[in-house]
Amino acid sequence: MTINENKNGSELTIALEGRLDTMTSPQLEEKLNASLDGVTELVLDLEKLEYMSSAGLRVLLAAQKQMNKQGSMKVTHVNQIISEIFEVTGFSEILTIE
Repeated sequence: MTINENKNGSELTIALEGRLDTMTSPQLEEKLNASLDGVTELVLDLEKLEYMSSAGLRVLLAAQKQMNKQGSMKVTHVNQIISEIFEVTGFSEILTIE
C-alpha cells in the first residue's frame, strides 16, 4: 500500500493506494498517530484503494474517534468496492463520506 500525505495548515489529506489489510493497516495507523497533532480537518482519499479488511476499518474508526475530539474527518472518492464494505459494516452511518 502507498500512503500519500499532503498537509496544508491544519488540514491533512491522506490518499491511499492499494490494499488496506492486516499487513498494511499498522503502517497507516503509525502515519496517522505521527501526523494528527494540530490537525483540525482530516481527509482520507480512497480513490485508488482496491480493498479494505476489518483491520483497515479499525484504523479508520480510531482516526474518526481521534478527529471527533479535535476537528472533523471525511472520506472522499470512495469506489464501489469500498462503498459496499462501508454499507455492509455500517461504517456508512459512522463516517462522513463525500
